[in-house]
Amino acid sequence: NRSQHMQDHFGGYSRGRGSDESSNRWCQPVSTFGSRRNFANIGFQERNAVENSSTQDGSFGRSLGGFRQSESIKDEQRERPQSGTSFGSRGRGAFGGAAASQERSEETGSGRGPKVTYVPPPPPGDEQAIFARYQTGINFDKYDENVVEVSGLDPPAPLLAFEDANLCQTLSVNIAKAGYSKLTPVQKYSIPIILAGRDLMACAQTGSGKTAAFLLPVVAHMMRDGIAATSFKEQQEPECIIVAPTRELINQIFLEARKFVYGTCIRPVVIYGGTQTGHSIRQVMQGCNILCATPGRLLDIIARQKIALHNVRYLVLDEADRMLDMGFGVDMKKLVSHPSMPPKEKRQTLMFSATFPEEVQRLAAEFLKSDYLFVVVGHVGGACSDVQQNILQVPQYSKRDKLIEILQSIGHERTMVFVDKKKKADYIAAFLCQEKIAATSIHGDREQREREVALQDFRSGKCPVLVATSVAARGLDIENVQHVINFDLPPTIEEYVHRIGRTGRCGNTGKAVCFFDNTSDGHLAQSLIKVLSDAQQEVPVWLEEIA
Repeated sequence: NRSQHMQDHFGGYSRGRGSDESSNRWCQPVSTFGSRRNFANIGFQERNAVENSSTQDGSFGRSLGGFRQSESIKDEQRERPQSGTSFGSRGRGAFGGAAASQERSEETGSGRGPKVTYVPPPPPGDEQAIFARYQTGINFDKYDENVVEVSGLDPPAPLLAFEDANLCQTLSVNIAKAGYSKLTPVQKYSIPIILAGRDLMACAQTGSGKTAAFLLPVVAHMMRDGIAATSFKEQQEPECIIVAPTRELINQIFLEARKFVYGTCIRPVVIYGGTQTGHSIRQVMQGCNILCATPGRLLDIIARQKIALHNVRYLVLDEADRMLDMGFGVDMKKLVSHPSMPPKEKRQTLMFSATFPEEVQRLAAEFLKSDYLFVVVGHVGGACSDVQQNILQVPQYSKRDKLIEILQSIGHERTMVFVDKKKKADYIAAFLCQEKIAATSIHGDREQREREVALQDFRSGKCPVLVATSVAARGLDIENVQHVINFDLPPTIEEYVHRIGRTGRCGNTGKAVCFFDNTSDGHLAQSLIKVLSDAQQEVPVWLEEIA
């Protein structure tokens, strides 16, 4: 019966919500997930699934038991403002609008249920942990084979070595400690452009060093020019604001920033949703020069007047195409049009991503000075050639069996499985555990504590399989991810490029398998062929026929 229920459930995704409800008996074990009764005996790897279910936002069980109203995968949906409120005055009521009120409702427990009390553990502060890194792969030197195009007037010459950048001694030592010895193409071209004070839009393949490409020159400038923020001020005045679409990615950028500022007075801070707002405020008020933030929490902290923007010299949008699309575009416009934000002529704006659709390039130009430069490494939106891509024709009803077959042949190698629905991520993870494959899941309806535990279990190898929605598609840099499986294809080709980019990073090789269902994925056939061809991968004959 169990397999029949599962078949009904997965068959039901295309039939709409009614069929989902009909298989609700199979939901029951999952909805009591937190009690640890049902999956404890089959090894479902979830610590702290629901520690105090009465104090959690919407309770994990409820979020699993039935779909939320909107099932579209929005990375930071809990903290995003829902309406375009104007600034009017600089008080809380006008700026931040729904973003601020939604963040505050998390705090007070009004609106969406109990108060968010989660305070993330501080990252380890010892030097060895700060500079922890993994090894570059056998193809690292091949990055230099990529053709680089720079569009715009008078671009500065590329940098050939870190030593040529005339960086101060402290920063040079930190670069070496962090394991950076050779520049990648995006770093060679971006670092001198940023050091020259120019605005930049940069597109380079996944895992090729974009984070360091913007952090290094920004930190170098701040060390040269001096910094102002202190923990004694009622309002902090960060010199640099970095925004990214997901909590896990912004935290990763913060951890990278800690390496470059080690032993200096520059203080990076990270704030994101799903955590206690009071904790974010305390972190900011201890001093803040580089503020790494997700959009909703950033707008809320600004609305609470804990941050003044008049001192911002650098605005960085990581995963910039995502930051400017339908999801976050309104937030970014609010940020740059805030009364205290310096106009684009008086700040440096930097945008980085592995994908830049043409319509987003046009949008981006509104945020940049007219003489901005556009750096493209390889093809715009191209997949990393270190990832071996394999497209399989798998109808919806055969996907589970195919997944088990592949995972059993892989063994214990670290694998990310991408699905299209939050609830499905939990189902697949639970199903894999019943098949004696240790798995965990990450998606936007999980509590932040659970998301962090799931990532930690995956990084440590405790759960070699991570089932994820698009919340984990961008930017995450996890060592030794050898396989990515697209159980469900994403709606856009850009998302596909980001997903498979979780493997094959930093010169290492990886494999990506994609389940292509003719009935639902036909719209991606032509785009997939282009991505495969550009990355010198074999294109199946059947895919060309469908296209």
